[in-house]
Amino acid sequence: MARSTTHSTTSAPQKNKPRDPVAAGQRDAAVNRSASHNYFLSDRVEAGIALRGTEVKSIREGKANLKDAYGLLKDGEAFLLNAHIGAYSHGNSMNHDSLRTRKLLLNKEELRKLFGKTQQKGFTLVPTRLYFRNGRVKCELALAKGKQDWDKRETERRREADKEARAAIARSQRQ
Repeated sequence: MARSTTHSTTSAPQKNKPRDPVAAGQRDAAVNRSASHNYFLSDRVEAGIALRGTEVKSIREGKANLKDAYGLLKDGEAFLLNAHIGAYSHGNSMNHDSLRTRKLLLNKEELRKLFGKTQQKGFTLVPTRLYFRNGRVKCELALAKGKQDWDKRETERRREADKEARAAIARSQRQ
Protein backbone atom coordinates (compact mmCIF):
# COMPACT_ATOMS: atom_id res chain seq x y z
CA MET A 1 0.00 0.00 0.00
CA ALA A 2 1.31 3.39 -0.97
CA ARG A 3 2.04 5.77 1.75
CA SER A 4 0.23 9.09 1.53
CA THR A 5 2.26 12.08 2.45
CA THR A 6 0.92 15.43 3.38
CA HIS A 7 4.20 17.13 2.69
CA SER A 8 3.70 20.68 1.49
CA THR A 9 6.33 22.31 -0.63
CA THR A 10 7.10 25.92 0.03
CA SER A 11 8.33 28.11 -2.73
CA ALA A 12 11.37 30.28 -2.35
CA PRO A 13 10.69 33.68 -0.78
CA GLN A 14 10.00 36.36 -3.34
CA LYS A 15 12.63 38.98 -3.84
CA ASN A 16 10.96 42.36 -3.65
CA LYS A 17 14.18 44.29 -3.69
CA PRO A 18 13.54 47.61 -5.43
CA ARG A 19 15.46 48.12 -8.64
CA ASP A 20 17.88 51.00 -9.02
CA PRO A 21 15.84 53.96 -10.38
CA VAL A 22 18.57 54.84 -12.90
CA ALA A 23 18.70 51.30 -14.29
CA ALA A 24 14.89 51.08 -14.33
CA GLY A 25 14.67 54.24 -16.42
CA GLN A 26 12.80 56.21 -13.77
CA ARG A 27 15.62 58.72 -13.26
CA ASP A 28 18.19 60.22 -15.60
CA ALA A 29 21.71 58.82 -15.36
CA ALA A 30 23.30 62.20 -16.20
CA VAL A 31 21.94 65.67 -16.94
CA ASN A 32 23.74 68.59 -18.56
CA ARG A 33 22.39 71.47 -16.47
CA SER A 34 24.70 74.06 -17.96
CA ALA A 35 23.29 73.41 -21.45
CA SER A 36 20.06 75.33 -20.86
CA HIS A 37 22.01 78.14 -19.19
CA ASN A 38 24.57 78.56 -21.98
CA TYR A 39 22.41 77.78 -25.04
CA PHE A 40 19.00 78.27 -26.55
CA LEU A 41 17.83 74.67 -26.98
CA SER A 42 15.43 73.82 -29.78
CA ASP A 43 14.94 70.50 -31.59
CA ARG A 44 15.60 67.45 -29.44
CA VAL A 45 16.36 63.97 -30.71
CA GLU A 46 16.96 60.64 -28.96
CA ALA A 47 20.05 58.70 -29.99
CA GLY A 48 21.52 55.41 -28.92
CA ILE A 49 25.21 55.22 -28.02
CA ALA A 50 27.71 52.53 -28.97
CA LEU A 51 29.25 51.69 -25.58
CA ARG A 52 31.44 49.03 -24.02
CA GLY A 53 30.20 46.91 -21.12
CA THR A 54 32.20 48.69 -18.45
CA GLU A 55 30.85 52.05 -19.68
CA VAL A 56 27.26 50.89 -19.22
CA LYS A 57 28.05 49.66 -15.71
CA SER A 58 29.72 52.97 -14.86
CA ILE A 59 26.67 54.88 -16.08
CA ARG A 60 24.49 52.70 -13.84
CA GLU A 61 26.75 53.69 -10.93
CA GLY A 62 26.22 57.37 -11.80
CA LYS A 63 29.73 58.11 -13.05
CA ALA A 64 28.74 60.01 -16.20
CA ASN A 65 29.23 63.74 -16.83
CA LEU A 66 28.00 65.69 -19.87
CA LYS A 67 29.15 69.16 -18.87
CA ASP A 68 31.71 69.77 -21.65
CA ALA A 69 30.29 67.25 -24.13
CA TYR A 70 29.09 68.05 -27.63
CA GLY A 71 27.91 66.23 -30.74
CA LEU A 72 29.70 66.13 -34.09
CA LEU A 73 28.40 65.09 -37.52
CA LYS A 74 31.10 63.77 -39.82
CA ASP A 75 30.97 61.58 -42.96
CA GLY A 76 27.29 60.77 -42.48
CA GLU A 77 27.79 59.62 -38.87
CA ALA A 78 27.25 61.24 -35.48
CA PHE A 79 29.73 61.17 -32.60
CA LEU A 80 29.68 62.22 -28.96
CA LEU A 81 32.88 63.97 -27.87
CA ASN A 82 34.18 64.94 -24.40
CA ALA A 83 31.51 62.97 -22.52
CA HIS A 84 33.21 61.76 -19.36
CA ILE A 85 32.24 58.27 -18.20
CA GLY A 86 34.36 57.31 -15.21
CA ALA A 87 36.19 54.01 -14.85
CA TYR A 88 34.13 51.06 -13.63
CA SER A 89 34.93 50.30 -9.99
CA HIS A 90 35.18 46.52 -10.52
CA GLY A 91 36.89 46.74 -13.91
CA ASN A 92 40.26 45.27 -14.74
CA SER A 93 43.14 46.34 -16.96
CA MET A 94 40.79 46.26 -19.97
CA ASN A 95 38.68 49.11 -18.54
CA HIS A 96 37.55 51.84 -20.96
CA ASP A 97 39.10 55.25 -21.60
CA SER A 98 36.92 57.82 -19.82
CA LEU A 99 36.94 60.53 -22.54
CA ARG A 100 36.90 58.43 -25.69
CA THR A 101 34.82 59.43 -28.73
CA ARG A 102 31.58 57.45 -28.85
CA LYS A 103 29.40 56.81 -31.88
CA LEU A 104 25.79 57.96 -31.74
CA LEU A 105 23.20 55.70 -33.34
CA LEU A 106 20.72 57.66 -35.45
CA ASN A 107 18.83 56.75 -38.59
CA LYS A 108 19.66 58.40 -41.92
CA GLU A 109 16.64 60.68 -41.91
CA GLU A 110 17.53 62.10 -38.48
CA LEU A 111 21.17 62.51 -39.51
CA ARG A 112 20.14 64.37 -42.67
CA LYS A 113 17.88 66.76 -40.72
CA LEU A 114 20.52 67.45 -38.07
CA PHE A 115 23.24 67.94 -40.66
CA GLY A 116 21.15 70.57 -42.46
CA LYS A 117 20.39 72.44 -39.25
CA THR A 118 23.93 72.37 -37.86
CA GLN A 119 25.30 73.88 -41.08
CA GLN A 120 23.57 77.15 -40.16
CA LYS A 121 25.86 79.60 -38.42
CA GLY A 122 25.95 79.37 -34.64
CA PHE A 123 24.19 76.01 -34.24
CA THR A 124 25.69 72.93 -32.60
CA LEU A 125 24.60 69.65 -31.04
CA VAL A 126 24.62 69.49 -27.25
CA PRO A 127 23.76 66.37 -25.20
CA THR A 128 21.23 67.28 -22.52
CA ARG A 129 20.80 63.98 -20.70
CA LEU A 130 21.72 60.28 -20.54
CA TYR A 131 19.08 57.77 -19.50
CA PHE A 132 18.07 54.12 -19.79
CA ARG A 133 15.21 52.93 -21.97
CA ASN A 134 14.45 49.20 -22.08
CA GLY A 135 17.90 48.46 -20.65
CA ARG A 136 19.76 50.50 -23.27
CA VAL A 137 21.55 53.79 -22.76
CA LYS A 138 20.06 56.68 -24.71
CA CYS A 139 21.33 60.22 -25.15
CA GLU A 140 19.06 63.19 -25.73
CA LEU A 141 20.68 65.67 -28.14
CA ALA A 142 19.42 69.20 -28.60
CA LEU A 143 20.11 71.63 -31.41
CA ALA A 144 21.64 74.60 -29.61
CA LYS A 145 22.53 78.21 -30.35
CA GLY A 146 24.85 80.01 -27.93
CA LYS A 147 23.52 82.67 -25.57
CA GLN A 148 25.17 86.03 -25.04
CA ASP A 149 25.68 87.34 -21.49
CA TRP A 150 22.70 89.66 -21.76
CA ASP A 151 20.52 86.70 -22.82
CA LYS A 152 21.58 84.84 -19.69
CA ARG A 153 20.74 87.84 -17.49
CA GLU A 154 17.33 88.19 -19.16
CA THR A 155 16.59 84.51 -18.55
CA GLU A 156 17.57 84.90 -14.90
CA ARG A 157 15.33 88.00 -14.51
CA ARG A 158 12.39 86.15 -16.04
CA ARG A 159 12.97 83.14 -13.74
CA GLU A 160 13.11 85.40 -10.65
CA ALA A 161 9.90 87.22 -11.67
CA ASP A 162 8.07 83.91 -12.13
CA LYS A 163 9.33 82.69 -8.76
CA GLU A 164 8.13 85.86 -7.01
CA ALA A 165 4.74 85.62 -8.72
CA ARG A 166 4.29 82.00 -7.60
CA ALA A 167 5.28 82.96 -4.05
CA ALA A 168 2.75 85.83 -4.01
CA ILE A 169 -0.02 83.55 -5.25
CA ALA A 170 0.86 80.97 -2.59
CA ARG A 171 0.81 83.66 0.13
CA SER A 172 -2.59 84.95 -0.98
CA GLN A 173 -4.06 81.42 -1.01
CA ARG A 174 -2.82 80.74 2.53
CA GLN A 175 -4.62 83.78 3.97
